[in-house]
Amino acid sequence: MTTTTELQLTFKSSAGKKKSLNLPYAVKGLSADVVREAAAAIAGAGEGVFVKEGEVLYAEPLAANYIERTVTGVFDDSNH
Repeated sequence: MTTTTELQLTFKSSAGKKKSLNLPYAVKGLSADVVREAAAAIAGAGEGVFVKEGEVLYAEPLAANYIERTVTGVFDDSNH
């Protein structure tokens, strides 16, 4: 069994769509203030970095969540 944790940031794009940015190597247990500051920095860099077809993907931070996934193997014959 393997459990992984990633930080998922949700933003509103310049087109008003919700966009997620998943960070699999984020430190666990970050405070809301630290994550808000990081999300604001990402949004601030958006116009120069995170643009696709004229849409700023991460224009406004909306939410942040830690996502935990547990994978429980049933069988694995891939090493044969």
